[in-house]
Amino acid sequence: MKIDYFPDTDTLYIGLADRPSVDSEEVAEGVVLDFDGENRLVGIEIEGASQKVDLQRLLLGGMPGKVETAAA
Repeated sequence: MKIDYFPDTDTLYIGLADRPSVDSEEVAEGVVLDFDGENRLVGIEIEGASQKVDLQRLLLGGMPGKVETAAA
């Protein structure tokens, strides 16, 4: 899983799988779900993210794998 924030467009993208998206569905204003060819969820895009989610804090709890960070 990878989370990216793009301040120039105020967009947050949560990549859930390393598979290409072939279909998308807007489920709420500015919230788009991306699906692969087998209709599995691969990502979530949130437009106007700073107005919809708290970008100042990220808390990961109970993650079974390795947590990595990347410089902005």
